[in-house]
Amino acid sequence: MGNVTFVKENQEVVAANGANLREKALQNNIDIYKLFGKMMNCGGYGQCGCCVVEVVEGVENLSPRTDAENRLLKKKPENCRLACQTLVNGPVSVVTKP
Repeated sequence: MGNVTFVKENQEVVAANGANLREKALQNNIDIYKLFGKMMNCGGYGQCGCCVVEVVEGVENLSPRTDAENRLLKKKPENCRLACQTLVNGPVSVVTKP
């Protein structure tokens, strides 16, 4: 069990091991999309790159980067992840819309 802290929103959410980061954010009314992403997101299939978050603590408690993330985030630092492709397995802190 791991808690997800959304830094900008100053909100902590309880997440079971293996919980999807995007789903936990949306379930708790955390806005992870910028304007374009709100209209054009792929619905969590890892195809648009609109749900980027920056992991500030606990990167070791997340699932490894997927091929989709490696492709879409190749110019971003390693601590940037697609929320839709990220599974939580322990405490983590993230910044939405970096």
